[in-house]
Amino acid sequence: MNRSHILALAVTAAVANFAFAAPSRLPDSNPFAKPSTLPFQYPAFDKIKNEDFAPAFEEGMRQQSLEIDAIANSKAAPTFENTIVAMERSGQLLNRVSTAFYNLVGANTNDTLNALDKELAPKLAAHSDKIRLNEKLYKRIKTLYDKRDTLHLDAESAYLLQRYHTDFVRAGAQLSSSDKVKLKAYNGKIAALQTQFSQNVLKEANASALVVDSREELAGMSDKAIDVASAEAKKRGLDGKFVIPVVNTTQQAPLSVLTNRATREKLLATSLARGSHGGEFDNRNLVLELARARAERARLLGYPSHAAYMLEDQTAKTTGAVNKLLAEFARPAVNNAKKEAADLQKAIDAEGGKFQAAAYDWNYYSDKVRAQRYAFDQNQLRPYFEYKRVLVDGVFFAATKEYGITFKERKDLPVYDPDVRVFDVFDADGKQLAIFLHDPYARANKRGGAWMNAYVGQNTLLGTHPVIANHLNIPKPAAGEPTLLTYDEARTMFHEFGHALHGMFSNVKYPRFSGTRVPRDYVEFPSQVNEMWMAWPEVLANYAKHYQTGAPMPKELLDKVQASAKFNEGYRTTEYLAASMLDQSWHQLGPDQIPADVLGFEAKALHDAGVDFPLVPPRYRTTYFSHVFSGGYSAGYYGYLWAEKLDADTVEWFKENGGLTRKNGDRFRQMLLSRGGTMDAMDMYRNFRGRDAKIEPLLERRGLTGE
Repeated sequence: MNRSHILALAVTAAVANFAFAAPSRLPDSNPFAKPSTLPFQYPAFDKIKNEDFAPAFEEGMRQQSLEIDAIANSKAAPTFENTIVAMERSGQLLNRVSTAFYNLVGANTNDTLNALDKELAPKLAAHSDKIRLNEKLYKRIKTLYDKRDTLHLDAESAYLLQRYHTDFVRAGAQLSSSDKVKLKAYNGKIAALQTQFSQNVLKEANASALVVDSREELAGMSDKAIDVASAEAKKRGLDGKFVIPVVNTTQQAPLSVLTNRATREKLLATSLARGSHGGEFDNRNLVLELARARAERARLLGYPSHAAYMLEDQTAKTTGAVNKLLAEFARPAVNNAKKEAADLQKAIDAEGGKFQAAAYDWNYYSDKVRAQRYAFDQNQLRPYFEYKRVLVDGVFFAATKEYGITFKERKDLPVYDPDVRVFDVFDADGKQLAIFLHDPYARANKRGGAWMNAYVGQNTLLGTHPVIANHLNIPKPAAGEPTLLTYDEARTMFHEFGHALHGMFSNVKYPRFSGTRVPRDYVEFPSQVNEMWMAWPEVLANYAKHYQTGAPMPKELLDKVQASAKFNEGYRTTEYLAASMLDQSWHQLGPDQIPADVLGFEAKALHDAGVDFPLVPPRYRTTYFSHVFSGGYSAGYYGYLWAEKLDADTVEWFKENGGLTRKNGDRFRQMLLSRGGTMDAMDMYRNFRGRDAKIEPLLERRGLTGE
């Protein structure tokens, strides 16, 4: 999951009666001048134009600055209402435009938006600093925080006050005036570098597609897939050639079917070289500048490294805790991967191959090993995973069984791309709960990966209701052809909908706590839990039907899928750990430890961590690791594994208590999904589970119990 990198300060909506309301200078013709009149303030995509954003951002920042100044300079003694709640109510216009802008930059960008994104990054950083480093404002917050025990606040309000104080302190509110000047410079520089890195990754992915001259080089791909590659080449002015675009991860889907070993080698080499082979999209210098700026900022704020700074505010708390978790998995994961590699080599030798297995052979031969061992390959599943059926009869069906919610597609609301689908979501009592957008296909102007975002977040303070979107990057088939998913793509749909449920079920008072606004290493937990329903017998039987005949997936095929559940887990865990350890290696550096050679440092970091197995490259290499160098997951990529510990333990709870039932769903919703960030995340988990999570279910899931 990834969310829009909107302004860090948790502020939205209209100004309260006791706060200063700045007159608007934005003409009513601008679609952001007022809240959308569409249901649930759904964005008016049909009215939003590129030129609307810049003036709305400018006016939004101006208005919020005036509103915040009115709070900070108030003659009235600080109260929770006239300070904390007033801040929660500030910045309606800025929130409205920034939410739409950054969601569209991720899902449907263009050159104009990219240029504005680059221009806005330091301006928004400066705007945030202006608020967080306002001495008068912090003094009011601290006054309230110091006497918090006498304010008689309800639990959510008390936690909001605590979070505001923590947020301001971590943002540098206690620094000297001279250090605040330095901090502002770092924040502006970091924001600009992150934006440049993100744009380079997208442009490099489009520029670095694999180009081949003949159909023969693509042997193993279906005729229809090769036709799509031919059409892509024509679109790029390369008539007669064939183009295979690369996706965000290191490994590429065609590697599992391409029979031409030379083509496989070229495709993986193309993927691995992104951002590190010269040219205008090379990210190596950006990485070094960004790592240094983050480390210097952390030192200014009193921390030994950027990772130490970031982890303090996560459930892991310390770099030591994260290093311990990753190290515990490294040896058994790599050992398993080496055993899997030996099996691959046997398959190569059995075919008379006179070569040693390489990283670009892994997917191709692991599918062969799977087929030999379990008498099936992944492609046998695809006819049973038709996109619309997986979504409606799988993802939605499971949610209805678990929570009682229902879905109705609507065609009357505008969308930013014709392939986006929109659904009204109704609660068990029939009352509308949310609006849900589903954006399934990859596009050249859409960033890689899969993510959830909120166009409108729920909170009772302002009376807003959720407008939630899921974004995937499924290759779009040729016109008239069905969209048949891989196993991983189907699992990703369930995963991202887990994030969507977290947003839709939010039932909080304050915008600061809405939906998925929880610690980064906790946010993946509910979404990973939702993956369990993909292969749950009752759910699978409802959606896994042949797209042509409607016949259910044969039980013997399902049995093979389940029997092979731990197959290739050594590889999957190792490539994830390698990326996680790269993230920590870069971000645990002090400012005086930044290397000069990005790829050399990467190689040494992987070696020192014990995950430098050549057949298993990191899921993301440094120069295209958008999770951590474009913002959101910096020093936080470990969070998937951290959250999976909670997830695996929770799956055991569901199984122990009867599985897919409304009773279980209602408890999970009430005690976890609805509470957003209103309390300490681990306390929330303990209240649900009755204890801390155990590690054994996760070890069992990943096939590591024998190590």
